Amino acid sequence: MANNEDYKVPASTRIGHVHLKVSDLERALLFYNGLLGFEVTQRMGDAAAFLSAGGYHHHIGLNTWHSKGAPEASKRGVGLYHTAIVYEQRKELAQVLQRLLDAEYPLTGAADHGVSEALYLNDPDGNGVELYYDRPREQWPHAKDGSLEMYTRALHLDHLLAELNS
Repeated sequence: MANNEDYKVPASTRIGHVHLKVSDLERALLFYNGLLGFEVTQRMGDAAAFLSAGGYHHHIGLNTWHSKGAPEASKRGVGLYHTAIVYEQRKELAQVLQRLLDAEYPLTGAADHGVSEALYLNDPDGNGVELYYDRPREQWPHAKDGSLEMYTRALHLDHLLAELNS
């Protein structure tokens, strides 16, 4: 594998979308479209769907091409750890938390990482999902030497939900 320390990926590079194998397209759509609110931009019968936030062609692809009826994703194997979905405003993260609570959808965790506040859950196929809000860069924690110093602490959900009243 090449190791060229002179090359750095351009700062404007971004992750475009995640494409997931699912066992049941309708069930996955109930989660990503019905619960999380991503809009369906294209549907390919009962085999695939593409979803977006804000009219982009797609942020999430779902398909059953090789996985229809397959068992839940293994937690003890290689593969995707989680899909991370970032919300622009803290209040937006609070809104999706309230939707999850109202639907009695289980969280697998919630954390304050210093740079961000995150909610963790699994989609219906057992794929990990992180919903998070990035704090402004000037609020990120740094060590004495200036390096980034992320951490994992409890996220107080009641403090996050208080955003809904502000």
